[in-house]
Formats: sequence, C-alpha cells, structure tokens
Amino acid sequence: MRKAKENLWKTIMLACTLITCAILIFLIGYVLVQGIKGLSVNFLTTSPSYTTGNIGILPDIMNTVYLLIVSLLVLVPLGVGAAVYLSEYARNHRIVRLIDNAAEILSGIPSIIYGLVGMLFFCQFMNLQTSLLAGALTLVIMNLPTIMRTTRESLLSVPKGLREGAYGLGASKWRVVRTIVVPECLDGIITGCILSAGRILGESAALLFTAGFAHTLHGFADGVMSSGATLTVALYVYAKEQGEFQVAFSIAVILLVLAVLVNLSAELVRKHFKGERNV
Repeated sequence: MRKAKENLWKTIMLACTLITCAILIFLIGYVLVQGIKGLSVNFLTTSPSYTTGNIGILPDIMNTVYLLIVSLLVLVPLGVGAAVYLSEYARNHRIVRLIDNAAEILSGIPSIIYGLVGMLFFCQFMNLQTSLLAGALTLVIMNLPTIMRTTRESLLSVPKGLREGAYGLGASKWRVVRTIVVPECLDGIITGCILSAGRILGESAALLFTAGFAHTLHGFADGVMSSGATLTVALYVYAKEQGEFQVAFSIAVILLVLAVLVNLSAELVRKHFKGERNV
C-alpha cells in the first residue's frame, strides 16, 4: 500500500512537471514561429516613418538601453548600500525587522500602482514630465526591495568566523566589510543585480504612465530627459493601439532572447565566483 502511494505521488509530480514544460515550450515556440519571420536588419536598425510606412524599432531598443543604464546606476548603490548597513551596522533589530517587512510589502505591490505614484511624484511634483528619467526612478523604487533582499541574504550567508578572524587581527569594521564580507558574497550580489536588470527589461505597466510612447531616436542625454517607448511599451502600443501583431510578436522574440541572456549571465556569474572561491 505504501509503495502504491509513493508511485502515485511520483506519477502526479511527473505529470505536473511535464505539463509545466509543455506550457513553456508551447509559449516559446508560438512566439518564435510568429515573430521570427518579421525580424530583419531594417527592422532592427531603422526608426519608424509614418510617411513611408517603414516600421523600425531602433529608437525602442536605445530607449530600453538608456532606461536600464540609468536605473542600475541609481538602484545598485542604493540597494547594496542599504543591505550592507542593515546587515553589518544596524543595531536596532526592531527597526531592521520593520524595514524588512516594509520591503516585503513593497515587493508585492502591483507595478501599475508604482506607475501611478511615479506619474504623480516624478512627472508632476518633480516636474520631470513624461520621460525615461521618471520611468527609471519609478523602476528604482520597484526593484529596490529585490536588491536589498538578495544582497542581505548573500551577506548573512558569510560565515561569522571570517569576520571574527579579521577583527582578531585588528581590522576595522569598514575594512572587514570591504575586504572580507562583500568579496565573499559578491556572486550573490551580482546575480541579484542581473536579475533586477531582467525585471527592468520586462516592465511595462509602470512605464506606460511615466516614460511615454514616443518612437524618436535621441542621444543619451536628450533621450533620458525625453519621452520614449521601451521594447515592452512598444509591444503594447503596436499590439493594442495599432493592431500590428506581427511587429508585436517580433518584439516579443527580442525580449525572449534578452530574458534568456539575462538568466544565463546570472548563472555564469554565479558559477564563476563560486569556482574562484573553491580554488
């Protein structure tokens, strides 16, 4: 009877695994079949033109790159710095638990609410207007709990014996953190940053209210201060507003490739630093 129950649960878990894999393969395959035929050099390297009817996504690609750069430049120092302070310096455990709980609540808030708050605060109150900068700052608030949580978990995984040994040799608190603790868990910190970059690349709801829909190509400085559609926003615009589903599927293929590259990068970084520590 016990063997029969064990076989039954194995069969159920195997069926769940196969169903999950089948759904994933179907989604990826459907998007690839529908989208690859619309990809071309002209599609990737030109701007859209309403006079000639040309559809190009170069401005959307560049807007995505600009948004990612600005977001990470603000997000990584804030998130990592806050995590280091909470893990290594903060002494009031009640405040630490309160901040942890607040971060958990923030990570569960729907992104559309962040978009509304970003529109009211960054676009209107701070007078940034609808721009990539306003969108980037909104995404910073969205992803800050993720960076803090992953970094704190990495910092707390460092053995206490390493800290105590460094203190015993007369090292200061900051020197221990800088030369012992952070290098020891650098793989977890970088992995968290890369995964946050993936979430930034895939975000759309918050950017609809803050970054705008423009498909105009700008330089970095002008582009950050101007309205611009990222790849995810462009996908929404072409599919929902213009009915260009072929273009939307082609953009979806690009986003799928970026998602795979982000996850592979995170795994490679983790293995690289783990291998260095083992050596």
